[in-house]
Amino acid sequence: MNSLLPNQPADSRLGAVWLRFWFCPADSRPLDLVRMLTAGLALMLWWSYANDLQTWFGPQGVLPSETVSQWRSPLGLSLFDCATTAAALQALFWALGVVFGLLLLGLCTPLVAVLAALLWASLLHRGPMLVGPADDCLAVLLWCVAIGPAGQHFSLDRLLANRAGKPAATRLTRTRIALGLLQVHASAITIAALLAQLKADVWWDGSAAWWLTARGDSRLIDLSSWLAQSTYLMNALTHSITAFEILFAIGIWLTPTQRPLALTGLIAWPLIGVLAGEPLWGLIMATFAVPFAFPLANLERR
Repeated sequence: MNSLLPNQPADSRLGAVWLRFWFCPADSRPLDLVRMLTAGLALMLWWSYANDLQTWFGPQGVLPSETVSQWRSPLGLSLFDCATTAAALQALFWALGVVFGLLLLGLCTPLVAVLAALLWASLLHRGPMLVGPADDCLAVLLWCVAIGPAGQHFSLDRLLANRAGKPAATRLTRTRIALGLLQVHASAITIAALLAQLKADVWWDGSAAWWLTARGDSRLIDLSSWLAQSTYLMNALTHSITAFEILFAIGIWLTPTQRPLALTGLIAWPLIGVLAGEPLWGLIMATFAVPFAFPLANLERR
């Protein structure tokens, strides 16, 4: 794509930036990394439904499909509604696990990625009142992987293509679209989390870190006694989380700060997830940052 000229009209420069952001071909290797990480996290979340699957969704379950349909929007359809017997429900659930496994390996990736996104959305629509932040964010990741060519490199598809003498595509427009969607959602989800936090006074007075670790129902580590010994430490940790989220949401769009903040996010998001009692959500947020932590994910410069 031609370089932007300073004397171009503002609308032309804006249009060129828009086209460059969404359609400039990009290397798909970072997207392959996102695919593998997403599939691994998907298997963890999928397994978390296994023990209580029949209890919630079975023929005599707590959440019959007729009741759940009243909670959903008219567009919230679910293939799991068709699983009216225990055997059918179990088969469909295990089919989802197989699809996630194939996505991890990168076999028949274009088809498997779409199936993974559809089946996961179906499971979430079957019990929307059970869905947590990690479930929703995983759904976004799966659709981004489905849109982009996520099996071009680190996959069984690539291994089979190499044996057949088919070269890998280097830079593709679909990759850039998928990376753009990852960037938009990484920023949007961070802003949504930040706004939800700032509604509570504890994030303003600096005591939120203590409250997070003091909750016995969801905490993974108990730092409450340690934080209670130092108001300054408690305030510093609370405001550091807020500051990081603000910087991440904005800085992911700026070339000088994009990679440093993405690299920081690989560590910060999992730590925030552990502190908040949502470790898988933290890992999923870190996965959003993966493509921007490496130069290969940058826009092609000419």
